[in-house]
Amino acid sequence: RCAGRVEVQHDGRWGTVCDDDWGLPDAAVVCRQLGCGAALAAPPGAWFGEGSGPIWLNGLRCRGTEERLVLCRHRGWRPHVCAHEEDSSAVCSGGLQRVGGHPHPWLPGVAPVLTPASPPGAPTMRLVGAAGRCAGRLEIFHDGRWGTVCDDLWGLPDAAVVCRQLGCG
Repeated sequence: RCAGRVEVQHDGRWGTVCDDDWGLPDAAVVCRQLGCGAALAAPPGAWFGEGSGPIWLNGLRCRGTEERLVLCRHRGWRPHVCAHEEDSSAVCSGGLQRVGGHPHPWLPGVAPVLTPASPPGAPTMRLVGAAGRCAGRLEIFHDGRWGTVCDDLWGLPDAAVVCRQLGCG
């Protein structure tokens, strides 16, 4: 799906984008760059859960017509003083188109990604501790913290739900 927390890769590390000054024109650029249609919303306040790592961009001021996020005005590529509770998000109208497992790898510069969205009311989840976003230990974000899931009675049907929810097949 084309909705989730906006993340960008810089200097070989993935990080997030602060939601200071974040709005529909910024989300429109992300949606366009990812081939996800039009921007429907630009939810503030880590709507799709808090990210981790550096917060690479802050104060984005896209006009909404740029072809790539890196062409928008911003406060510079560096870790910013912004908490992950302010991670930006985008909700786009279309479905994510991928080539070789990466969104638009042929575009020069930094291509953003959208972390998969959880269904409304569902907890935010992630897989950690392995290569790629579709393998690893399951963690759930609840009550402001990440925690693990006990494997008692865990089985393939449970894993299939997680994979579907994370957009991993």
